[in-house]
Amino acid sequence: MAKAKEISQELQMTTGSIPRAILLYSIPLIIGNFLQQLYNTVDSLIVGNFVGREALAAVGASGNLTFLMISFCVGASSGAGILIARYFGGQDYDDLEKAVHTTISISVVLGLAVAVAGLVLTPFLVASVGTTKAVVPQAVLYLRIYFLGVVFNVIYNMASGILNAVGDSKRSLKYLAIASITNIVLDFLFVAVFRMGIAGAAIATDISQLVSCVAIMSFLLRTKAPYRVTWKKIRMHKRMAVSIIKLGLPTAIQNAVIAFSNMLIQAGVNGFGTSAMAGFTAYMKVDGFNILPIMSFSLAATTFTGQNIGAGRFDRVKKGLYTVLIMGLVYTVGMSVIMLTFARPIISMFSRDPEVIQYGVMAVWSLAPYYCLLSIIHDLAGTVRGSGKTLPPMLIILFSLCLCRIAWIHLAAPHFDSIWGVYYTYPVSFVIGAVLMILYAWKGKWREIKRI
Repeated sequence: MAKAKEISQELQMTTGSIPRAILLYSIPLIIGNFLQQLYNTVDSLIVGNFVGREALAAVGASGNLTFLMISFCVGASSGAGILIARYFGGQDYDDLEKAVHTTISISVVLGLAVAVAGLVLTPFLVASVGTTKAVVPQAVLYLRIYFLGVVFNVIYNMASGILNAVGDSKRSLKYLAIASITNIVLDFLFVAVFRMGIAGAAIATDISQLVSCVAIMSFLLRTKAPYRVTWKKIRMHKRMAVSIIKLGLPTAIQNAVIAFSNMLIQAGVNGFGTSAMAGFTAYMKVDGFNILPIMSFSLAATTFTGQNIGAGRFDRVKKGLYTVLIMGLVYTVGMSVIMLTFARPIISMFSRDPEVIQYGVMAVWSLAPYYCLLSIIHDLAGTVRGSGKTLPPMLIILFSLCLCRIAWIHLAAPHFDSIWGVYYTYPVSFVIGAVLMILYAWKGKWREIKRI
């Protein structure tokens, strides 16, 4: 029990005020995601203004491709997060130690696999989304440089998942802030000053990811808490690895397939030319300020549910669900109002080209009003995952945010005379997903919780 005293009480989400616990956990995550999105946005701002429309389009064409690779790894880490949260909440420090070291081992293997796959498949991936010929060379260059440093990104995200699972979201924010500042400074230096073009933006990203990886691993190696990492203990414990894969694989597959569906939407946008690609890229960079906080609340729901189940506090799970839902809705409604009110000035920051701006504004009006529905989907899914039921949310999200999107792109979008048909893919899928997830959360058997 001595180890329990080493843990700050604020990391525990099993006692005290539920709204306070969720807010204290979520706010650093949201700020961290804002910082991460900020340096991704700065990439596009600097590239769009100092390199040109084709380079901005290349960054956009690369975005969904990198997300396809990374999202699978992040989804896989969710299995580790569920276990670690539960062991931490139940003060089972022996299994906690095994889960932590197995997670780090998995992150190294996944990171290297993604790097090799990315370097080899880059030309095929760029061609698969219908990227225009003028953009292909820069997109391939950006991606290949990016994948050289992707292992640092994967390790950071997995290590950050360990801290998040024990409730310590503040420390991840600190390291992400350092990486964000590094990326912004290097972006300006490499692209605006040294004129290294799109390669400079990719190199800046790699270096910033290395900085965040070194920072977070340094902490995990020196902390005295029971989730500390010891070099010689880093290995895959068979039972733990199987449990992590069993819990994380559904979310990993879900994330990868959603990314694939986004690639199909990107291909639909690409068919309208370079200006459409650049305008959609500009919007998607701003879109992150909506999406990432939604994912933060979802992660808060998963961690809150996992810790309370581990501690046997089943009464708090339902209350936590309602709390996260309200917080998510308040945030998304507020952001939608801001986006719709200032759509043109926001998109204009990325490009002065009137055609690019128009495509970006159209994207705002197509998606921004519906993010409250996406919040409902992910908040409910996060809570259900925290209970250990990862398959039902995966199936619902795959159907609504993937299969329905594919069907819409192929069957409905061609009947529109403009890009509106492609843009409407998102709100249609949000409506279907929200309805299905509400029905499952209300009628499903996820509340029949068993200890892992």
